[in-house]
Amino acid sequence: MPEQILVVDDDEEIRASLRRGLALEGYVVMLAADGEEALRIVREHSPDLVVLDIVLPGLDGLEVCRRLRATDEALPVIMLTARDAVPERVDGLEAGADDYLVKPFAFEELLARVRVCLRRKRTGHRELRYADLRLDTATREVWRGGRSIALTTTEYELLKLFLEHPRQVLTRDLIYQHVWGYDFAGESKVIEVYVRYLREKLEAAAEERLIHTIRGAGYVLKQEA
Repeated sequence: MPEQILVVDDDEEIRASLRRGLALEGYVVMLAADGEEALRIVREHSPDLVVLDIVLPGLDGLEVCRRLRATDEALPVIMLTARDAVPERVDGLEAGADDYLVKPFAFEELLARVRVCLRRKRTGHRELRYADLRLDTATREVWRGGRSIALTTTEYELLKLFLEHPRQVLTRDLIYQHVWGYDFAGESKVIEVYVRYLREKLEAAAEERLIHTIRGAGYVLKQEA
């Protein structure tokens, strides 16, 4: 069954262009021109991925993303922004976006990121464990001890990478390659944001820290000696 993508942008030409391009790649494409319409389509049709512009009439893309995250942590969201400043891009990630693209962008770049996000949902069943952490790749459920933890798609992929390589220092370049699937060099703020998200969720009940920063090297999943 073809995967469904919702494109949310108030620019009619962009919507039409992305619909043509994504449809040619075999996706079923739905369109929305504003935030309220986008939320309605998500409720009624449950798309597999959302491409979401930040600047929208009424509800902006950041608020739409926050509302989507409040009801579905696993729905992949790629944010589109005309602003190239790092704080603006971090705002999108803070709102719960899995990825972002700065306008203008090449369609091939968007397509690559769409494929990465959708590929994350097609994993076989495994249960990964370390200390009191458990992750089920079939159900995408995560537990710390007996506590269930809800993660966004990118948080889940980052934690899975750590659980696949416990006690190994993972460089930022390696994390970018495995979690985002393309060269994201120079955007260290992105990893810092997501590591902070994971720590907050994994330590919400005052548990010991498991994800540690290795200055000048990267990050490691380990228990303190």
